[in-house]
Amino acid sequence: MSDTRSRSRILLDGVNRAAARSYFYAVGYTSEDLQKPLIGVAVPYAEMACNYHLPELAQYVKEGIRAAGGTPFQFNTVSAHDGITMGTEGMKTSLISRDLITDSIELMTRAYYFDALVVLCGCDKTIPAAGMALARLNIPGVVLYGGTIMPGHWRGKDYAVGSIFEAIGQVAAGKMSVDELHEFEQVVCPGPGACGGQYTANTMATVMEIIGLSPFGANSVPAVDPRKKDVARNVGSLVMETLKREILPRDILTRAAFDNAIACVAMTGGSTNAVLHLLALAREAEVELTIDDFDPVSARTPLYADLVPGGKYTAVEVDRAGGIPVIAKRLLDGGYVQGDVLTVTGNTYAQEANNAREVVGQVVIRPLNEPLKPTGGLVILKGNLAPDGCVTKVAGHERPYHRGPARIFNREEDAMVAVTEGKIQAGDVVVIRYEGPRGGPGMREMLGVTAAIVGQGLGEDVALITDGRFSGATRGLMLGHIAPEAFVGGPLAAVREGDMIVIDVDKRRVDVELSDGEIREILGNWQPPAPRYTHGVMARYAALVSQANEGAVLRP
Repeated sequence: MSDTRSRSRILLDGVNRAAARSYFYAVGYTSEDLQKPLIGVAVPYAEMACNYHLPELAQYVKEGIRAAGGTPFQFNTVSAHDGITMGTEGMKTSLISRDLITDSIELMTRAYYFDALVVLCGCDKTIPAAGMALARLNIPGVVLYGGTIMPGHWRGKDYAVGSIFEAIGQVAAGKMSVDELHEFEQVVCPGPGACGGQYTANTMATVMEIIGLSPFGANSVPAVDPRKKDVARNVGSLVMETLKREILPRDILTRAAFDNAIACVAMTGGSTNAVLHLLALAREAEVELTIDDFDPVSARTPLYADLVPGGKYTAVEVDRAGGIPVIAKRLLDGGYVQGDVLTVTGNTYAQEANNAREVVGQVVIRPLNEPLKPTGGLVILKGNLAPDGCVTKVAGHERPYHRGPARIFNREEDAMVAVTEGKIQAGDVVVIRYEGPRGGPGMREMLGVTAAIVGQGLGEDVALITDGRFSGATRGLMLGHIAPEAFVGGPLAAVREGDMIVIDVDKRRVDVELSDGEIREILGNWQPPAPRYTHGVMARYAALVSQANEGAVLRP
């Protein structure tokens, strides 16, 4: 057993700390409270669906902490909503917020000497930030995902929120009226919770359980489910146990645990953003992990979960099937993960997975002998357009080969106009560049464009490549995270309108039909565009951020 107040006693004990204690008394803490372990409760909050309910959920976490003998201290972080900002300059703040949230949790923990942490999370970047903060600080802690939103219901069918972005493309193609769109937009998000498919939020929530930072079964309970209150109380109790047993994040975040996490993304057809976030998390945990490590794990891991956007079911159905523990058990039984790694409960992965309770007759997670595909959804491609790699997802029925002329756009908005005005034709390869980590800056997602392409019925006939990112809701032959990015002189900057681009998923290649000499000649006459931001957080981020194949992390 460790000294459970080894940190907070520095802040609160002794004659010289009387002034510090007085500020706690001012807001209702007692002398008895300040003699117990001080537990930080981090809550990313803004008045939007993903995180709207987290302050209430935090109250139940705090109840659990108090009941287990600790004193909770709640604080907030920022939260940028991907769906709201999508398609605007505001979307560039999303990835930047991941590192800012991590920094803010670190700063608050260093300021207040928390003995342990519970980090709540909801929307896309708050989840990896939660793990990154724990890995960086390496003090006992637990991650709790606020839960998925319920499906929207419209005209007799259930819809995940990604459908609204495709509906915009359907309006542009004349397949849906503006009045119908207005009707649909009012019901597709029926209440609190993160986007309901196996998009980035639910992908990373799954990762947090499989990698061991969240207790098995906690994250798949939907946001509005009454069970979530008990989950939160139990997490409050659990963090006190991790503190007493001195279970540290870096004990959990081993290389084997990262391989397990990659396997769960592949098995569930999860978001390509998981590549970026796992690379960043590994850096904070000081674990050796590169972009080249993803494809081998995905290639040996079948696709078992039939989840939106590539499949039929939402995260709510995962919960009804038995939750993320069923995913964990399937991976364990198939021999696709290592079961002897530690989890936040102190039990091993295998011990936790073997407690899974699969609902008889569920159809969301396929039996071991009936995978949807023999290999997983994540694919890493390289080639003369992406010497350091890029990422695509093949969780649906994406074709493995495409050759077509480049349609060049130097910002997302220009591409969106071309798509909605019908200027993109079957066979085209839409190229969106200067949207990378530095060029954006912030590597914004392109769900608006990709969904509009699908909504117009061109998903099987048009490819898209970018040094920006995709939402987990993106489907179709879409390649993102191209590294090095165009802004730093990557080969994507050399592509001209009409140049033929070849994407060969089976060969793991993406190439422009130009010789190495031609590319060098074009880049020799190339000048980088002027930075879009010259001061403030955006400029500072652009100056410090690494490339996508390194996780787009900030260098000291």
